[in-house]
Amino acid sequence: MAPTKARFTTRLLRPLAAAAILAAVSAPALAIQPFTADYQASYMGMQGAGKMTLVADGANRWKYSLSVTSPLANLRQTTVFEDTGGQWRPVSGNDSSQVLTKKQNKNATYDWSKGVATWTGDVKPERAGPIKLQAGDMDALLINLAIVRDVQAGKTTHYRMVEDGRVKDLTYTVAGKEAITVGGQSKQATKVVSKQGDKETIAWVVDGMPVPARILQRDKGQDAIDLRVQNVR
Repeated sequence: MAPTKARFTTRLLRPLAAAAILAAVSAPALAIQPFTADYQASYMGMQGAGKMTLVADGANRWKYSLSVTSPLANLRQTTVFEDTGGQWRPVSGNDSSQVLTKKQNKNATYDWSKGVATWTGDVKPERAGPIKLQAGDMDALLINLAIVRDVQAGKTTHYRMVEDGRVKDLTYTVAGKEAITVGGQSKQATKVVSKQGDKETIAWVVDGMPVPARILQRDKGQDAIDLRVQNVR
């Protein structure tokens, strides 16, 4: 039986967790800068490579992508979002995967003028939406960036995630400090944990690094996806 695709998000923060809206919705605006981060990846026990990128996509718009490749699977998530006065809100998203011979492709549209989110592609009718949006809503991938921003700013890591035709409240709890190796050097990281039922997302945030230094997603006590940063440029 083909393994089931594990999801990010933060749900990195199930991701790494997202809930009542982030206290008046957001931390103070921090400057966004383009980056590329390379990761060592493990997917369902198979070794591979991961990459995160952030590039400008127009005035006050950014394109954030995450890909994981391994002998078992190819996964890719992309979010286009707006930076409106320090609030990050998704505009569109794509989630594609190939696990063995099974392929899936989903597209999300966040229409803030109408206040709804909808999904197309390989989605069930009951997951197509529309879902009513609230200020502060994010998708799972964007929450990855928000967690880094908010942990480094000492802010609450509590979010409302709107994805796959559903709304989920996510909270990341600080679980202390740990040493983590980045590019052969030891770095002090803040460890945050989010749990939803049998699923758990753990992220390690290093001051000054725009992405999680490590992301671990676990399902029923077993490691599903493990990303460890190798370099950021």
